Amino acid sequence: MIEYKDIHDFAEKDLERLFLSVEWSSGHFPDKLVKAMKGFSTVFSAWDGDKLIGMICAMDDGVMNAYVHYLLVDPDHHGQKIGRTLVNMVKEKYRDFLRLVVIAYDKELKFYENCGFTKSEVSTPMFITSLWT
Repeated sequence: MIEYKDIHDFAEKDLERLFLSVEWSSGHFPDKLVKAMKGFSTVFSAWDGDKLIGMICAMDDGVMNAYVHYLLVDPDHHGQKIGRTLVNMVKEKYRDFLRLVVIAYDKELKFYENCGFTKSEVSTPMFITSLWT
C-alpha cells in the first residue's frame, strides 16, 4: 500500500535514488536536494514501505501563484496513479490560488493535460541552468 506524506526532511540516499531512477541530473547532488526540500513551500511524497517512490514539490507566493517544480515517480511504480494523486494533492492545497503553474517536458504534456493543465499559447519557459547532461 502506498503511503503519502507531507514532510520536508529526507535522507540523501532516498533522494539520490529517486531522482536518478528518472535520470534527472539533480540526483547527482543529493546534499543540495536535502536542502532544497526544506525550502519548498509544499512537499508531498509517496512511499512504498520505507522506499521513497514519488514526490511533488511546489513554491508559492502565499496567496495568488504556485509553481510545481518537481514531480517524479520511480519508473517501477508508473501506472499506479501515484503522479496523478500527488498532483491532486497539490491542486487541493492551492485550490484558492489564482494560478498553478508547471513547466512540463514535451513528452509529459498529455499527462499534465489529463490532470487539468493547459499549454500556454502566449508564453515559453526559459532557463539558465548548469544541469544539462
